[in-house]
Amino acid sequence: MKISVLGEGTRCRLCHDCTARGFAICAALDKTELRELAQLSRHVRFESGATVFAQANIATSSFSVHAGTLRLYKLLPDSRRQIVGFALPGDFLGLPGLPRHEFSADAIGRVTLCQFSKESFATFAENRPQLLRRMIELAGRELARAQEHMVLLGRRSAEEKIASFLIGWRDRLSGIGRGGEIMPLPMKRLDIADHLGLTIETVSRTFSKLERDGVIQTFASGVVLLDTPRAEALSAGIS
Repeated sequence: MKISVLGEGTRCRLCHDCTARGFAICAALDKTELRELAQLSRHVRFESGATVFAQANIATSSFSVHAGTLRLYKLLPDSRRQIVGFALPGDFLGLPGLPRHEFSADAIGRVTLCQFSKESFATFAENRPQLLRRMIELAGRELARAQEHMVLLGRRSAEEKIASFLIGWRDRLSGIGRGGEIMPLPMKRLDIADHLGLTIETVSRTFSKLERDGVIQTFASGVVLLDTPRAEALSAGIS
């Protein structure tokens, strides 16, 4: 596993220049509290494909994503993989109170994380109600996303699933200031398949169909939504 711990000077610079702060868990803190939290953290960098933590392992750390994308997944008893989501800058992983990791997290490309001891973070948050409220807010968003994903897996066609994934990904990127004409898709088609409960062949065919129908245009670096109203209608289950 390729991992590096960034030095004190780099850590301070990353905290000072952090572009994820406004939508991360630390958005609830003032400057003094941010400095205190920074003293409890370390910045770690993982290379592409590295495992940040593994399902069922004892959870000793919490993480806030500083840069990059993580693949979050569970391995089923028969060794099949279900991708439960993708973490972006600002996302917080490893809520206090859970003794073991409920899923695994791998780096898609290089990622940088703020790592906290769960014990020290829980102590820090204990007397800061604004931080606890922020944690509840982020957990609520994840719950809503998980509930929508349950509907997506069970009640949508392949075309609706792909459109819903693209619209949801667009909205998440826009929410962290990463919107643009070409929407980057750092994950592989197999990742999308394992996230949506489809085969990789179905994902490829559906992308091709949406492109033929003029809904999207694919590039090596991502996707452009050519017919956004149509994509949004498919996402909503309006065929």
